[in-house]
Amino acid sequence: MITRAFVAVLASLNAQIKTLEAQIGAQLADHADGHIFTSLPRSGTVRAARLLTETGNCRARFPDPESLICLAGAAPSTRQSGKHKAVTFRWAVSKQLRDAVCNFADGSRHDHPWAARIYHDAIARGKDHPHAIRILARAWLYVIWHCWHDGVPYDPQRHQALQRLLAEYQTAAA
Repeated sequence: MITRAFVAVLASLNAQIKTLEAQIGAQLADHADGHIFTSLPRSGTVRAARLLTETGNCRARFPDPESLICLAGAAPSTRQSGKHKAVTFRWAVSKQLRDAVCNFADGSRHDHPWAARIYHDAIARGKDHPHAIRILARAWLYVIWHCWHDGVPYDPQRHQALQRLLAEYQTAAA
């Protein structure tokens, strides 16, 4: 009886999740910037909607990529006093934006060679997984900011760092 009750609850939850995803997808498709965020690799409907929601509509809020990167917590915090300099984790950030961007960055590294290279290079330099993901998120935020401010979707053919990496792979294979 208990197992059947759990199965009924799970079936109901799955139906609600599908309904909510459909509603999110419809609203994302209607949004003026929806095509930008859905064009990102492995963004999917929910990730794209979350990135768009956390970034917002006001482009003037982020006049340069660094302002978006700092709010997202992908830039380290540097404190300096005299000869002492400390680079630490940035705590005063939008935690929802940081979580959305890091979730996207973590997913992108599985499908995108440029993202995988940045992540693996950070790991090779001795960074732990969360730090490597923030490094990758910072790189993606530059790309996202430029796409968002130019109003164009992400195009791997225009991503120069990706094209250099692919040419490097082709040269190595030849």
